[in-house]
Amino acid sequence: MSQTAGGWREPALDSLAWLRGRARAVAPRAVDLKAMGRHPRRDLLAGATVAVVALPLALAFGISSGLGAGAGMVTAVVAGVVAALLGGSRVQVSGPTGAMTVVLIPIVAAHGPGGVLVVGLMAGVMLIALGIAGVGRYMRYVPLPVVEGFTVGIAVVIGLQQVPTALGVPAEGERVLAMASTAAVEWLGGGDGWLELSHWAPVLIALAVAAAMLLGARWRPGWPVSLLAVIVATLVVVALKLPVDTIGAVPTGLPAPSIPVIPWSDLSTLVLPAVAVAALAALESLLSATVSDAMTVGERHDPDRELAGQGAANLAASFFGGVPATAAIARTAVNVRAGATSRLAAVTQSLLLLLVMLGAAKVVSFIPLAALAGVLIATSIQMVEVSSLRALLHSTRADAIVLVVTLVLTIAFDLISAVLIGFVAAGAFALRAMARTARLDPEPLTDGAGEDRTTEERELLDEHIVAYRLEGPLFFGAAHAFLLDLTEVSDVKVVVLRMARVATLDATGASVLADTIRSLERREVTVMLSGIRPAHAKVLDQLGVFAAVAHEKHIFAKTTDAIAHARVHVARLPHTPGQSVAAD
Repeated sequence: MSQTAGGWREPALDSLAWLRGRARAVAPRAVDLKAMGRHPRRDLLAGATVAVVALPLALAFGISSGLGAGAGMVTAVVAGVVAALLGGSRVQVSGPTGAMTVVLIPIVAAHGPGGVLVVGLMAGVMLIALGIAGVGRYMRYVPLPVVEGFTVGIAVVIGLQQVPTALGVPAEGERVLAMASTAAVEWLGGGDGWLELSHWAPVLIALAVAAAMLLGARWRPGWPVSLLAVIVATLVVVALKLPVDTIGAVPTGLPAPSIPVIPWSDLSTLVLPAVAVAALAALESLLSATVSDAMTVGERHDPDRELAGQGAANLAASFFGGVPATAAIARTAVNVRAGATSRLAAVTQSLLLLLVMLGAAKVVSFIPLAALAGVLIATSIQMVEVSSLRALLHSTRADAIVLVVTLVLTIAFDLISAVLIGFVAAGAFALRAMARTARLDPEPLTDGAGEDRTTEERELLDEHIVAYRLEGPLFFGAAHAFLLDLTEVSDVKVVVLRMARVATLDATGASVLADTIRSLERREVTVMLSGIRPAHAKVLDQLGVFAAVAHEKHIFAKTTDAIAHARVHVARLPHTPGQSVAAD
């Protein structure tokens, strides 16, 4: 318990006060709502522009996730509005994304649509908890090679997922490489079907839409090329009555809120998928917010509010039968380039998509699936920034290895495993680089100059006294590398260790230092320490470094005092008191 002016207060009350404070910190602010009325014309136009881009993507990602086009539209509408109003960025656009579909496919295969909706609910709660706990600020520490690796990996997976649809060959499975290769083998073995239009129509439609999007992004970046390409492809299919699959019936309006019934026995198996969805939603949303900050003047997102807002968006989308959502980097970039100034733009795009669901569902149902496959193929290609990829591959060997490992694991296994292993690999290389900065250098023993200094140092060496300066981090990754070399010194009676430039010290480093001192003392080599930082004194004491020194008077504040005492020691004269522990 803690004491206040009124007496003792239960720790639970402090926790509740902290919780209320954090809840207020991530809650919506009136100033954000007022800002929506400052430039309504610009925001409405930006929202309309984003809606044109978002429509084919919402349909495609819904189908790709395994829950259907309607789920993608519901997510774009519901999650888009909630995240826009409650999130931590005023220009973010949220909805279904390609990265999330990669995570959802194995969940659908294992647990069905109900499992995905429950995972969305659980992930929403987790995201809100992360926002309240203030975890958002730590997402900035994700290494760039890991981000780039899983981004490229996701792009490859999205592209491979579209191969069966683009070829007009039905295929199922969790492993995209196997699914894509099986579909390609079946299509190539079409036999007499090679001469039929039905064999080539899906391929030509997908390639035409993808090519139109890529060329449009290069020559007409401001045009809604994706929607125009899909419209043209749909008109061609309808006019020529081409034998290709279409979306089919798209639900009109929003379904009634509902929580799917899942057996309690399944909940334990859905926790890890929910963690994966929450982790991806947090990472992608905060990366998108960082990108939007860089594209705008004066925009600074609140990472904790963004996490809480995305959590609320996922809860709402799941209640209405949608899929888990994240902020979408591409749609956010379109929103910013279109002149968005407030949350009104993202709300507008969601409401326009709702109007499409209400009034144009019949028209949408004629869109060929191959056209949406082309949209996603082009999207996957656009996700890869060749210049950034090339720069990382040529920066350092460690960065290149981390990037490639994360990329390969994303394709071969799953995103969470790839990111975790990428983190471990990046951390290992970082520790290795940090360990290499640790140094143990022989130190001049006097403050003299010229011949006098050289002469005095030679005299001290003749007296079998040597000093070493420890520099850099002294931690588990570096301690053994050079401290144990000290145990091999010979023809020396006193070793002075200068500690003033030790930047970091952990328990392992202190323990190895203690072992080194004991080893030297057993060989009748006296060890003296100088310049110990106050911040390091406690761990040195706890791990036995001070106890390993032969006498408590062998710890000095200054190296000059240690050297003077070393000479007295070698000369077998009475010892003088050591100095207090302080910075050198």
